[in-house]
Amino acid sequence: MSVRSFLFGLSPRLADGDPLPPESGGRVSPTRALDDIYRRETPRLLRFFHRRVPREDVHDLVQESFLKLAHAEAVRDEPIEEPEAYLNRIATNLLRNRAKSAAQKAMARSVPVEDVNLTAPDLVATLEARDLINRTEAALKRLSPKTKDIFLAHRIDGLTYKEIAARLGMTEKGVESCISKAIAHLDRSLRSR
Repeated sequence: MSVRSFLFGLSPRLADGDPLPPESGGRVSPTRALDDIYRRETPRLLRFFHRRVPREDVHDLVQESFLKLAHAEAVRDEPIEEPEAYLNRIATNLLRNRAKSAAQKAMARSVPVEDVNLTAPDLVATLEARDLINRTEAALKRLSPKTKDIFLAHRIDGLTYKEIAARLGMTEKGVESCISKAIAHLDRSLRSR
């Protein structure tokens, strides 16, 4: 089935041995010429679009290119002199239109900066957080080095009581006792202010 038949639902093209209709005057029919261009140019157009668009859109763009070429030939009184070049222009324009459409959609979805309500950080909360950090560091400095190391190994490094006990050669009960002391000390220090 020829491209024109496929695109416009026309009857199938003549077989290779069939005589040309009398009105053709010995020229190749536009349908046959389009069919030949389709066979020659489709692989190149597939590669062209494959490098530039998502895979699922490639065949649609190739078909749309040939549809536009067939339409252009149908509305003209004389055949297109360089149909391959015309087809290249059609393919390039399809990509441009596609990019332009995508840009317009993106612009429609964007919101100007002036319209966005940006909130500044809460200065009071920032100062309170900084004060809490300073008081926590001061309270940790007042712990014994061993208790402080055990507490930080558990809370910061994420080690279990068993892992800490194995590292320091202690019992798990001893590690638990040190962590309890550290928590009680931090709680008293942070509440006293």
